[in-house]
Amino acid sequence: MTSKERVHAALRREPVDRVPIYMWYYPETRLQLGELLEIPAEKVLDAMGDDIRQKWVGGNYAMEGIVHDHEGDSHIDHWGIEWVKLGSVNQIKKYPLQNATQDDRLNYKYPYDKIEALLQEMDSILPLADDFFIGCDVSPCAFEMVYRLCSMDDALLNLAADPELSSSMLKDASAFALRLSEIACQRYPIDWLWTGDDVAGQERMMMRPQQWREIIGPVLAKVIEVGRKNRMWVAHHCCGATRPVIPDLIEMGVNVLNPVQGNCPGMDPVELKREYGAELAFMGGIDTQELLPGGSVSDVRRETEYLLEKMTADGGGYILAASHVIPHETPLENVFAMYEAAGVSREEIFNRASEIRKNK
Repeated sequence: MTSKERVHAALRREPVDRVPIYMWYYPETRLQLGELLEIPAEKVLDAMGDDIRQKWVGGNYAMEGIVHDHEGDSHIDHWGIEWVKLGSVNQIKKYPLQNATQDDRLNYKYPYDKIEALLQEMDSILPLADDFFIGCDVSPCAFEMVYRLCSMDDALLNLAADPELSSSMLKDASAFALRLSEIACQRYPIDWLWTGDDVAGQERMMMRPQQWREIIGPVLAKVIEVGRKNRMWVAHHCCGATRPVIPDLIEMGVNVLNPVQGNCPGMDPVELKREYGAELAFMGGIDTQELLPGGSVSDVRRETEYLLEKMTADGGGYILAASHVIPHETPLENVFAMYEAAGVSREEIFNRASEIRKNK
């Protein structure tokens, strides 16, 4: 099977030759794998045999797509947010609407004039569309975009103290994601539209579920509807304890939920599969906080095999992935153990790396 065929079949709960795989790595992790395989870091996914190719065309490009070499390096994105490299990731240094007046927040202009530049990120993966499953990531779509503009504290305070302002800002944020989605879905041979909106922490949602349903859910649903209208799969990313709104996401039309952080309350992957697996597929679940960086090779292999057995019990509906980005302190042998449990041998990976070197 091609990668494209494999992912589509798994999402339709049809037989596959092996479970689809899509891993996310911190830049340092990818560099380590590239050095071991003696290939450029950007070729690591090719060698590992991952099935999905995806690009950020929304605000997440500024956070994850721009990689700085040195601690403290920074940039300002199209939204006016200043990012600085701290450790392995870019983090927000300056929120453009923090402490801004209500009028400034209501009159904030999203970078519609940069849409074409943002969408050009898709160009590098479009030639792969015959063989690989292609994704377009328009996140963050609503609340997460708002708190990147005005800070988490301000965004949460507005939800409770000024729902009218909060609602207006959420509509503006989602309208931009909606426009990106419309153009991308009409222009490109996309297999899924990737949406996302982090609204949960390690223990619970950041707001009451009913607040989410009343203010955030309706605007997010409009973005999701674009994928549905264009007959594409719709994937949704939300870290943390997001279980209270999973039924709402299903009703909106989400087909795939990521990243399934099993160490958060209510997010045990096997329980979620049992309860929602007939309507929802899952991507993720391999713990990046303890198992991958701290477990043994046998621990990782055993947990991956168990998860694969349970998450594909209905014949599919699962994409093997970690519960978040794989940190650089993860022993590479643990990464290989995941792939081996999924039927991708170390020998196969090194053979593909050899072919990449030959074809430089």
